[in-house]
Amino acid sequence: MLSMHTTKFTGLIVTLATLAAPAMASSHMDAPLITLDDAANTTDVYAFVGKDPAGQKALQMAVSVYPFEDPGIGPNKYDFDDRVLYALHVATGKDVARGVPTISYFFEFQTSYKTKGTILQSYLGVIKDVDDANQNRTQRYAVTRVSSSGVVRLGSGVVPPNNQGIATPEYNTARGEGLAKIGVDSATKLDKYTSQTVASLATGHYSWCGQREDGFYGDIQAVFDLLQLRGKGAARDSQRGFNVHTINLSVPMAQLGGDMQQVGVWATTYRKTFTVRIKSLGDIEVGDWVQIGRQGNPLFCEAFVAIADKDLYNRCPPSDDPLVFKKYADSPELAKLLNAIVFKGNPIPGIETNRSDLVGIFIPDLIKVDLSTNPVPLAGGGPNHVTTPDDPGYSRLSIFGGDTSYSALAQGQVPSGWPNGRRFGDDVIDIGVSAVISDLRTSPPVIRLAGDNVDANDAVYNKVFPYGGVPHNGRNHRHD
Repeated sequence: MLSMHTTKFTGLIVTLATLAAPAMASSHMDAPLITLDDAANTTDVYAFVGKDPAGQKALQMAVSVYPFEDPGIGPNKYDFDDRVLYALHVATGKDVARGVPTISYFFEFQTSYKTKGTILQSYLGVIKDVDDANQNRTQRYAVTRVSSSGVVRLGSGVVPPNNQGIATPEYNTARGEGLAKIGVDSATKLDKYTSQTVASLATGHYSWCGQREDGFYGDIQAVFDLLQLRGKGAARDSQRGFNVHTINLSVPMAQLGGDMQQVGVWATTYRKTFTVRIKSLGDIEVGDWVQIGRQGNPLFCEAFVAIADKDLYNRCPPSDDPLVFKKYADSPELAKLLNAIVFKGNPIPGIETNRSDLVGIFIPDLIKVDLSTNPVPLAGGGPNHVTTPDDPGYSRLSIFGGDTSYSALAQGQVPSGWPNGRRFGDDVIDIGVSAVISDLRTSPPVIRLAGDNVDANDAVYNKVFPYGGVPHNGRNHRHD
């Protein structure tokens, strides 16, 4: 159990209430300063209508940090940082357009060792159960809900071990000698470590925090090599074989005021203002919590915001977006680059300016989620996977692939995935680029499809909470 949270959050409420000015950046490598702080660097944010572990319709949220975790390193391991405050925010009602949080959920971590008299930091032997005698290093976390009605401690949880291989056999085939297990379609089939660490919190919330396979996929090397894309069969998944650390939270609809609404979701990370270095005690963090990372929709800071403002984006709240960052969605440089480099002598007219359609998606930069749909179709391992196929109707391209869900709020069909929420498996590069070269301002819209030719993840997603795939192990993984 953790014990230090109430006093921290008293100061945090004051800080957040007045925070309209700066402190660093998000996605995998999308801004200069945050690439120096992996534990606080958000790689992806997810938000969609799904089912909680009890089978009830709920808002599913997740944020991943620590890009490019190479499996099986040692003796030190990738972990959540005890000195970072992690947050998921939800805006409801008028707060969505304003870009301010109605409810914020904060996650704080504490790390402990069973013994420090060894070089075996994480594994003293084969781990049979989470936090057993052989798991030397264990992280625990507390979840706190902050809203206008006050501060509520929702509960706490334990982080399972990272996937090493033989030391963590429950993640893997052949007792750790083989590959990591594939994702499943039922909670009863989850690996033991994941199942043991799904935490039931107060008022119907559930959480899970730990290492997952990196569910983002794309040929990033080619995209940022002057948009010189490789063809089908030659494109490479830059995230293949890497892991991330993911925070998952399932929120009951009743806690949000019901499902007949659209909400906005984003994530932030914070560090204390100062680090005091004392020889006898080590480093001590002091001062207020200061925002250093932010992410809502995929791609925005990475592919739209200019270098001059990338670090500023991470210091600002979404409420600043209409004034500071709207111009990047309204006149996207990405559209100009695509016309100049990809389409060359045959540029697409009308896509470089006055992009009110992109402004509607990205400003303020919240993932907007229509809660009135049924739980949306989810990705597994592809439409024809033997044990964990995609749900019927699922498309990695969301609405661009004909994947829609009925909205009681809109009285019609809406995208099942991004830009209506974001699911594990949504091909956000292809969706985002297709949106840029299409014209969504007309009725009917002019649709043009494009992509990077990486059309699938390298692992099978879980179709139940916590959704992300089993992390790759240190003995059997491959990078492109």
